[in-house]
Amino acid sequence: MKLAEQTILVTGATGAIGQAICCALAADGANVVVHYGRNRDAAEALVMMLDGRGWAVSADLSNPVGPQELWDQAIAAAGTLTGLVNNAGIRSEVAVDAPMDEWQQVWAREMRVNFLSAVDLSKLAIQHFRANGGGRIVNMASRAGQRGYTSSAMAYGASKAALINLTKSIAQSHGHESVTSVALAPGWVRTEMAEAYIAEHGDAAALAGIPIARMADPQEIGEITAFVFRPSQASLNGAVLDVNGGSYMR
Repeated sequence: MKLAEQTILVTGATGAIGQAICCALAADGANVVVHYGRNRDAAEALVMMLDGRGWAVSADLSNPVGPQELWDQAIAAAGTLTGLVNNAGIRSEVAVDAPMDEWQQVWAREMRVNFLSAVDLSKLAIQHFRANGGGRIVNMASRAGQRGYTSSAMAYGASKAALINLTKSIAQSHGHESVTSVALAPGWVRTEMAEAYIAEHGDAAALAGIPIARMADPQEIGEITAFVFRPSQASLNGAVLDVNGGSYMR
């Protein structure tokens, strides 16, 4: 059990990727704080799947007070945390020709959920880890954050690029305090978001540019996340791990 003394908070835990991460962490011995927004039943069912190795806590990360509320609940439940996975995210679309108020609303919500909530949680985690012997932050970025994205979803790509920079900044600034960070940058993963895109644009559009001609499974993301939390992988600090089937930059 390589993660046997770790307790890790996972945001957005009830989605396909979040569930896979929680299951992989628990399978390697970690206790998991399962964050959910509204789907309490799914969160509680996930905790049961983890054989009780965790707690379900709720917070609205689209609200500026949500990260602090989530962190306080996580500490109240678990006592001490050794890891944070900033996995919660949304992908919205807005045309550049949309009215300015609509444009600003989409960008503001996307950055709040995908990036600023991770910023706030990372601040709290850094302070907590420094006082408790160290810890690791894993940020769920995206291939879109490295190569840009479609016009209507630029907010998503920008938020993921910001997460990568946040990861590297934490790694450089706090590694000497035993606070380390890693970003994962998946391409398409078989999730509801991917299926919705395929329903609109077709399977070929989603697979274009992926040399292995298949999307990643959520379990792949879960397994690599658990690997990153192994104490033996301290030198991964600041790394961005691509999980995209060999997609080229374009």
